[in-house]
Amino acid sequence: MAAKVLICLYGNEVAPRFDLATEVLMAFLEEDGRVHGERVVVLPQASAETLCHMVLTENIQVVICGGIEEEYYQYLTWKRVKVLDSVVGNAHKALDRLARGRLGVGDILA
Repeated sequence: MAAKVLICLYGNEVAPRFDLATEVLMAFLEEDGRVHGERVVVLPQASAETLCHMVLTENIQVVICGGIEEEYYQYLTWKRVKVLDSVVGNAHKALDRLARGRLGVGDILA
């Protein structure tokens, strides 16, 4: 699956809440699962509205996060963004599992 991905970060982990993330990892996944164009963006403050705006302006197709309020989940899915929420664990492991087609909602990455 070729896709531009955004992962809400808390250090090296997937952030526990979408609306409290102050850093995000953005990357592009090729059809063959290779990752390129990976970069971390530091936000000036935690804001779900800012994150939603970033998702749309950066043409993100997949968002990986911990908890997300229903309002933002519905908005992003309405905008045709795939939201994989309730993911717990290392952000790079989440990206790797997504690249292999093995990441789902609620996954706990050991």
